[in-house]
Amino acid sequence: MELRKTSLPGVVVLTPQRFGDHRGFFSESWNRRVLEAAGLHLPEFVQDNHSMSLEVGTLRGLHFQAPPHAQGKLVRCGRGRLFDVAVDIRKGSPTYGQWVGEELSYENGRQLWIPAGFLHGFVTREPDTEIIYKCTDHYAPDCDGAVRWDSCGIDWGLKVDPVLSEKDTIAPQLADFDSPFTYEGTQA
Repeated sequence: MELRKTSLPGVVVLTPQRFGDHRGFFSESWNRRVLEAAGLHLPEFVQDNHSMSLEVGTLRGLHFQAPPHAQGKLVRCGRGRLFDVAVDIRKGSPTYGQWVGEELSYENGRQLWIPAGFLHGFVTREPDTEIIYKCTDHYAPDCDGAVRWDSCGIDWGLKVDPVLSEKDTIAPQLADFDSPFTYEGTQA
């Protein structure tokens, strides 16, 4: 498995190997031993999520789950293509408010590790795009939160107006947001 650090400490791009033949391919998308041997020690995953977005330009985010049920996420695209984003919201972090984005697609097989303390969002680039992600904590509605998608300076590459949920439309601006996360030093 290939690992690539991003400009945000702790956020990592993982690209599993694919073994293909005339039938298709096989890929081991998650293997704790392989990742730990490569120096990436991730928390235990307790929940898998899967969503599908019908239209190009569907934007979901920017979401987080606050302590005590903060979630790290290992995100991949099962079908289609999307632009996946992480934003650092850890108070005191030297990269607070900065973002990274990565194209995840069925074709490239890439995954993005987003630790707790980061916002997560994505926009679809193809119709019927599926996103699949592992979480380090169970969903807790009372800890669920969002920051407005267009308040962090992210270049979403949108060619159309985004398709948004009501939650994402009314989320607070990053400038008005009081983060529940605190920076505790550099992560893997």
